[in-house]
Amino acid sequence: MFGSSLLDRRSKPERIADQAWEQLVSAVGSAGDSVRDAARAARRNGTGLADDASDLVGSAAEEARRRATLAFDALAGRRPALPWTLLIAAALAGAAIGWAAGTAARAAGGRS
Repeated sequence: MFGSSLLDRRSKPERIADQAWEQLVSAVGSAGDSVRDAARAARRNGTGLADDASDLVGSAAEEARRRATLAFDALAGRRPALPWTLLIAAALAGAAIGWAAGTAARAAGGRS
């Protein structure tokens, strides 16, 4: 009774942050459980499947770790970093398309 009235007096952002934290902890825990289950199943299925399972477990753990980091950063109020690789690749592709269009336009203008 006493604890519930204390929790009701917290501010809305605090309650939202607590709920988000609980969801994050739950998601990381369930990801760990599924990774452990996948590893157990791989061990039962034999050594031939162990390599495939380790790749699966590694990628699942890596994805869980990446998502947990993003969630933690979001809870801390940090914005995600810009995808510089994608931006540079798009700029280079745009430059290549522009160069090709300019060359084609000059060639078409020279024929006329």
